[in-house]
Amino acid sequence: MDLRTRAARVSIFSNFILVLGKLGIGYWMHSVSVMSEAIHSGLDLVAAAIAYFSVREASKPADAEHRYGHGKIENIAGTIEALLIFLAALWIIYEAIKRLISGGHAVNEPLSGVAVMGGASLINYLVSRYLFQVAKDTESIALEADAWHLRTDVYTSAGVMLGLVALYFTGFYWLDPLVALVVAAMIIRAAYHLTREAMLPLMDVSLPAEEEEIIKEIIARHAHEYVEFHKLRTRKAGRDRQVDLHLVVPRYKHIDYVHELCEHIGDEIKAALPYTEVLIHAEPCTSTADCPVCAACPEKENVPQRRID
Repeated sequence: MDLRTRAARVSIFSNFILVLGKLGIGYWMHSVSVMSEAIHSGLDLVAAAIAYFSVREASKPADAEHRYGHGKIENIAGTIEALLIFLAALWIIYEAIKRLISGGHAVNEPLSGVAVMGGASLINYLVSRYLFQVAKDTESIALEADAWHLRTDVYTSAGVMLGLVALYFTGFYWLDPLVALVVAAMIIRAAYHLTREAMLPLMDVSLPAEEEEIIKEIIARHAHEYVEFHKLRTRKAGRDRQVDLHLVVPRYKHIDYVHELCEHIGDEIKAALPYTEVLIHAEPCTSTADCPVCAACPEKENVPQRRID
């Protein structure tokens, strides 16, 4: 089984257990902050299911209908997950404001909620750490989004715990919906960053500057073997990168040499940036002036001059 698929299954199982626990204790306590966390975990469960579907589909090889593979499925999934987080935050805000207006409701046994939130925070922290590691190793945007779902849940659960402790010692029931509003604000912030990260690759933005710099450094290592390069273009779909460029080579070089040079450059880029497809368009130097690289080419004397119109 693919590592990404296994990680997504772990997330589904853990979220299912947490949803049941939070819903049960939140309903018994009549706590809007705990119920808001249950809804948050419910959306985490949906997000985990979406992540599972997306990584399974994205791992399929390119076919006749999808010549560039299925990588963008992960970006679409990440966008959907972020929108779900926004919806959860809006629902929490609505319920919290209603309770603030009414002055808050009595909460049964706040310390019971503290215990549940503490256990949920620990589970979510461990699972999110695992998902972050797998996402890093496999460069999966869907798993990274799922990990951020759970990591946000860790922070919001901690906030709910603090609110319940304060409520227990003060008896101020309005603290419960107030904490829920803080939870919603944190969720919206996380959703914004997830939306941006997931949607940008759908617009075929270039790879990060540091990755493009790696590509240029690799090409520069072979500067003595070509004249110049141009039209470097990069993009990313899910974990899959696409790189293409034009490489101008001495006009006297044999096609076998040019092909081998392109293969070497492509292999070095793939080694530095996994899951990368490299397309190099080689073209002969057409300079009418004396090109120093072409002039120094050892094959110059053995190959007929090419007429340049």
